[in-house]
Amino acid sequence: MDTGVEEDGEQDGDAPAGISFWSVVLSTLAAAIGVQSKANKQRDFASGRVAPFIVAGLIFTALFVVVLVVVVRLVIGLATG
Repeated sequence: MDTGVEEDGEQDGDAPAGISFWSVVLSTLAAAIGVQSKANKQRDFASGRVAPFIVAGLIFTALFVVVLVVVVRLVIGLATG
C-alpha cells in the first residue's frame, strides 16, 4: 500500500522539510552572542540549506550596524545639546 511517504520521511513530490523561520532567527541570534547549543547547531547543519542562515546573518548585521549608528548619534546629540 502506497502512503505517499518515502522511507526517508519525505512525502512524494515535496521538498525536504526545511528549518522554520523562527528557528533560523533564533539560531542567528544565539550564534551572534555565542550561546548556540550543540543540538541546535547539528539541527541547523542537518537542514542542508545554508541560504536562510546567510540571509539572516546579513540582515542581522545590517540591523546591528543601523542600531549602533542611531545610538551613537543619539548620545552625541544629547552630549552636545
